[in-house]
Amino acid sequence: MAEVIRMPRMSDTMEEGNIVNWLKNEGDAVESGETLAEVETDKATMELDSYFDGVLLHIAVKEGPVPIDGIIAVIGEAGEDWKKAIAEAEGNGNGSGETEKAPSEPTETVKEAAPAPASATPSPAAGDDKRVKASPLARSMAKESGVDIGSVSGSGDGGRIVKRDVEAYIEEQKSAPQPAAQPAAPATEAPAVTPFVFSTGEANYEEKPISQMRKTIARRLAESKFTAPHFYLALEIDMGRAIQVRQRLNEVSPVKISFNDLVVKAVAASLRQHPAVNSSWLGDKIRYNKDVHIGVAVAVEDGLLVPVIRYADMKSLSQINTEVKGLAGLAKVRKLQPEQMQGNTFTISNLGMFGIEEFTAIINPPDSCILAVGGIIEKPVVKDGQIVVGNMMKVTLSCDHRTVDGATGAQFLQTLRGILEDPIRLLV
Repeated sequence: MAEVIRMPRMSDTMEEGNIVNWLKNEGDAVESGETLAEVETDKATMELDSYFDGVLLHIAVKEGPVPIDGIIAVIGEAGEDWKKAIAEAEGNGNGSGETEKAPSEPTETVKEAAPAPASATPSPAAGDDKRVKASPLARSMAKESGVDIGSVSGSGDGGRIVKRDVEAYIEEQKSAPQPAAQPAAPATEAPAVTPFVFSTGEANYEEKPISQMRKTIARRLAESKFTAPHFYLALEIDMGRAIQVRQRLNEVSPVKISFNDLVVKAVAASLRQHPAVNSSWLGDKIRYNKDVHIGVAVAVEDGLLVPVIRYADMKSLSQINTEVKGLAGLAKVRKLQPEQMQGNTFTISNLGMFGIEEFTAIINPPDSCILAVGGIIEKPVVKDGQIVVGNMMKVTLSCDHRTVDGATGAQFLQTLRGILEDPIRLLV
């Protein structure tokens, strides 16, 4: 019996998956465990594997977004009726409504006796566009372009509207003759003022579809910024001794220790002394985390990923360095697994390597705080009544006021500054 393949939920926050590439073609033999396609989720690009043996009879969505449980393909024996399998699946009420309907259902396509001008083409009533057979990508393109999907003729299976149909419709509308100009107003009337309009013949911009990652980043950060009452605490840290200690460490360390590694380790040690900062707001209760799992923000091409260093307070600087580099490498090629980005209790965002001196960051839920780290800047400072050159680093702690008070955050920063200004304390 033919098996209908649906879009699975590949992460806890996933609402839809974006099909990037099919690794199998219609008519190919498929074995259980083989990869069918690459799917972009809100966190990573993941492989969609088959759970069935057989032949890939039909690909319902070649590319583009598909909601959870939406039908994407059919696998069965060669020659089986995949249309019947889809019709039965949709008849059970589990389909997404984006694939073809059962053959027994009446079609919504209106057959005209003779060609009619575009202006005379009847438009479907409001809400009827959901019954028009169209791929998810075609619907998305039509919506973004302001095109009535019911006005587009489909060239896909059974009259299904696909991407090329929407593109052809848009081009047809662009090339359609414009209405004749209205006659000039009589001389007795005041001349109409015509506003200056730039030519739109060559649009000087580029639009790109929003990726699943960017959608999730936008949603989560908006929820954090407008739900959690943020407040900010900033101070400068003298990194002179940290520079000396790092230099000595790199003389004996098997890997090159970075300043970011020192910050991660110092933050982990500080959280041990200030458990209120290592907390999470859960709506009706506050969770005080006994383990220290630090998320390290990594910039990637389409946004920001936050791999997690688990039990950071129990790891050496070389272990932290190796783990951060490994996870950052996976993040840049979108190969991080969901479990590698979950469970954080505190987050660090470091833009010092880009020459940024100071900034504020938005809290990464469910954390109570995030630390924004700037670069180390040489500047004049006063020490023992003398003006000397100091190596100063600015840090800003963003706090959720529902869980962390000002004094609590300030005490945490004082401890952090004490450790980084005298890194030998990391060995105690």
